[in-house]
Amino acid sequence: MILIRYLYIGVDDTDSPDGMCTTYLASQIINEFRDNGIKLMDYPRLIRLNPFARHKTRGNGGVALKILNDSKADLAKEIVLEKVEKLSMFDCDNTNPGVVFYDGEITREMEDYAFRAIYEFITIEEAEEFGRSVGCEIHKFKKGRGIIGSIAAISLPLTDCTYELLAYRSSQNYGTKRQIDYESVYEMDKETFPDTFENIDYSENYIAIEPKTPCPVLYGIRSNGVEALKKAKSIVKVDEPIVDWCIFKTNQHTDMHIQEVQDIASMKQFGCYCVEGEVKNKPTIIDGGHMFFYITDDSGEIECGAYEPTKNFRKIVSHLRPGDKIKVYGGIGEQNTFNVEKFQVIELNDVEYKNPICECGKRMTSAGKNKGFKCKKCGRKIESSKKVPIKIKRFLKNAQFYETPVSARRHLSKPLCRMNLD
Repeated sequence: MILIRYLYIGVDDTDSPDGMCTTYLASQIINEFRDNGIKLMDYPRLIRLNPFARHKTRGNGGVALKILNDSKADLAKEIVLEKVEKLSMFDCDNTNPGVVFYDGEITREMEDYAFRAIYEFITIEEAEEFGRSVGCEIHKFKKGRGIIGSIAAISLPLTDCTYELLAYRSSQNYGTKRQIDYESVYEMDKETFPDTFENIDYSENYIAIEPKTPCPVLYGIRSNGVEALKKAKSIVKVDEPIVDWCIFKTNQHTDMHIQEVQDIASMKQFGCYCVEGEVKNKPTIIDGGHMFFYITDDSGEIECGAYEPTKNFRKIVSHLRPGDKIKVYGGIGEQNTFNVEKFQVIELNDVEYKNPICECGKRMTSAGKNKGFKCKKCGRKIESSKKVPIKIKRFLKNAQFYETPVSARRHLSKPLCRMNLD
């Protein structure tokens, strides 16, 4: 029996607000591999980590490559390190790359580490100690924070995955308006949805495949499979050069960051969860357009927020009423508020208690505390102070999911089009 050995390569934390991103670096490494006869054993991986991490880059993602550990492995290492040195923008404070080489089987211990990187915080020191304990060859640049995501990117099991095609623009166009034919994007979405998704936010007329930062990415298309991406690319038209493109296998839009918990008290700051609770108060909106409400259970309560960038999602949230039982999905941010990514109605409170109606047809008013009700029209009084239950019609529906719009969705949040709602 011939034992095939692989070399896993993890790269992270090369993003810069001035134009560099980890995926572009990976595409350049892959091109150099191709020129030197080094073949990838799978699509390159793009793994998104904890969206609430303190020192995260824009998308907080690491990239991993898998090749044969053969006579060209040392050349592959040289190429990776040279590209990181050449392309990373080290004058940016947030650029602290880390490169990890690993030769061996991915162990359960490494998988557990990867999930920790998505659920929690891991320090540079913890990552380095763990990496060396499992046999990783570690290379740190500046602070080397990227080793945290590099180890996670090679270790994470992908029982659910999506794919993303990223097209890259010429460096001379960085920072300028992207020349994308929007009509072709609408056509592409019509032809490929739901195999591709997150292309357009129709409620805001927002082209979601177009980044809003001065990075090398011209556009990014996400899908459940590779063939749909190739079809989508053939439809989208642009009026500027595409210097390169690459398809990544990723944990985006899988809800992999979401942890199920039994109650509100079990959640921790900066973690991402789904939890059931009862709406405590009618949602209110504050200056700036942010909307807040509380949910409660036997263990405690937590403030939930639907922020201004979620646009019309706030209108949906505004229909919640005290007594509604819901399951919320999202994460706890800096202010200990639960950032709602989506919610499911478990059971609506469709009963409202009102003053009784008099025999004359007029709704009665209170006659005073514990003094019953009186009718202002005919003068009739009743001794009972109990209000009567009235069935009301609700805008929301039991068992229904409601989500933030495409324009406000996190990388890891699973859209309803990918959820089995049967």
